[in-house]
Amino acid sequence: MNKMFVAGATAGALSAFIAGAALLALPMAAESASSETYRQLNLFGDVFERVRADYVEPVEDSELIDSAINGMLSSLDPHSSYLNAKNYRDMQVQTRGEFGGLGIEVTMEDGLVKVVAPIDETPASKAGVQSGDLITHLDDEPILGLTLNEAVDRMRGPVGTPITLTIQRKNVAKPFKVSITRDIIRIRSVRSRTEGNVGYIRVTTFNEQTGSGLNKAVSSLKRELGDDLAGWVIDLRNNPGGLLDQAIAVSDAFLEKGEIVSTRGRHKQDTQRYNARSGDMVDGKPIIVLVNGGSASASEIVAGALQDHRRAVVLGTRSFGKGSVQTIIPIGGGVQGAIRLTTARYYTPSGRSIQAKGIDPDIEIRQPADPDQDYSIQSEADLPGHLIGEEEEKTELQAGPIGEGAEDVQLSYALDLLRGIATASDKLPN
Repeated sequence: MNKMFVAGATAGALSAFIAGAALLALPMAAESASSETYRQLNLFGDVFERVRADYVEPVEDSELIDSAINGMLSSLDPHSSYLNAKNYRDMQVQTRGEFGGLGIEVTMEDGLVKVVAPIDETPASKAGVQSGDLITHLDDEPILGLTLNEAVDRMRGPVGTPITLTIQRKNVAKPFKVSITRDIIRIRSVRSRTEGNVGYIRVTTFNEQTGSGLNKAVSSLKRELGDDLAGWVIDLRNNPGGLLDQAIAVSDAFLEKGEIVSTRGRHKQDTQRYNARSGDMVDGKPIIVLVNGGSASASEIVAGALQDHRRAVVLGTRSFGKGSVQTIIPIGGGVQGAIRLTTARYYTPSGRSIQAKGIDPDIEIRQPADPDQDYSIQSEADLPGHLIGEEEEKTELQAGPIGEGAEDVQLSYALDLLRGIATASDKLPN
């Protein structure tokens, strides 16, 4: 199923083989391809043979083919690309939001894996792994020399299998070993807390766990705050997007009816519209959506839908402006990887395309910048080869700090605004 997001020939026969295989892969290509198409495919075969025979060092045929395919796709736009079998599996883990592993967020420090934080209720947390621990060995094999991705790959594995970590901990004289059994780890894409009488929900990405995570967060906060609940803050800042169906699910949670988003492809028959089902999960309470220059794709679908229906006030700075839809198309049943192909543009309920433009907030509030860091980021309009937007507009975007050691001005403003709305509502005549 496609997901929206989204070596035996001889060198002499390779040109004809590539031409034939490529044409068979295209609908009706054998009948409709022109002589020019065959000539260009023969040209590719000739170049492939020359590189294969004469490049200064031997190169694997598979590497050349992978690079050629990726070059073709990446030349279309910044978001189309080829995923080899490994990258495709990694992408599936990311979008699925769960995998067999230990349950630790990690980084690399001085060639060792450093634990940023253990995830609650996971094997690592139960085994006593702590923030700041340095992992020096995996099953008695040193980590030095491995990349972070290689180390993470070794820590992941089938559920129920054991692994032994050698840990170096501050204020502990000698490294010690911890044996952990892998279990299913779910990536938390939704985090929540109370801010006084306001329910705060942060969505960090849109994976397969996001819709259910939002439902749990809303239910928990409603029970905790009860009748004191003044409203909701949905924080989409620095959220790069993810799965289209999860963006629709999150939007639907706050809408009673109406269109959420439409996607329009190359042909008229490719147009699809997605509508909200009856039922507002938060019972009409006021909502403020926080966005910034790091809010892209699925985040912009949610912000645009709630803004167009006047269901929420969008606050912050202009979003990234990625208004295109990518479809993940497995090749060879996924054994040979997949292609990520831009297949449509999406439009907000009012018919706005935000491609290379972004969502303009109803209230623009900028975070105070850290003088030691540059929080300006590129927008979609700055990416080479991007799809041209209908109302393209370049601007400096800000994806600054969101409360990690810096004053969160945007959140503070949102909380004050929500409490003001709630107070004013209480004073209105019934």
